[in-house]
Amino acid sequence: QVQLVESGGGLVQAGGSLRLSCAASGRTFSSYAMGWFRQAPGKEREFVAAISRFGGNTIYADSVKGRFTISRANAKNTLYLQMNSLKPEDTAVYYCSATSSYDSGTYYYGDNYDYWGQGTQVTVSS
Repeated sequence: QVQLVESGGGLVQAGGSLRLSCAASGRTFSSYAMGWFRQAPGKEREFVAAISRFGGNTIYADSVKGRFTISRANAKNTLYLQMNSLKPEDTAVYYCSATSSYDSGTYYYGDNYDYWGQGTQVTVSS
């Protein structure tokens, strides 16, 4: 079992920045690839970014590429999402998630993740 707790969400103006954190506990953090997803009101959950077990491979949704950076600190059991140049359309609840899959092609799909946090709200005002 892995427990995931997100933090760092809030209200920010368009063009601003936020850094989300996800603290993991339970099984060895480096045993899992990690991902960030988001869900806006009335919309389906969508993939944001993912990172391999030791950070050597990162992938991003086209909508956030060049603005968001995913990283992890295995010694601290923590996942991060640095979000810059935020836009109103980035408003959503952001979730971190853990997957035991070794196939990076599966990281885009929420069904392939084993554990989820409770989410943190990000609101970007125009």
